[in-house]
Amino acid sequence: MKRSLLPILCCPVCKGDLELRVARENEEEIVEGTLECRACNVSYPIEEGIPDLLPREPDKG
Repeated sequence: MKRSLLPILCCPVCKGDLELRVARENEEEIVEGTLECRACNVSYPIEEGIPDLLPREPDKG
């Protein structure tokens, strides 16, 4: 996922802002990490450079 996409991405449930957590990146893109919605308490994974923004249940805890 390119960092330049972050400003146009939003939570698919509440349309709120997403916070990026990077686990691994290269010169071109974020390879692994998460996009977190604090309003919904939901994390969306980034795997192999692809963000998975399918709606899911809130995280417990």
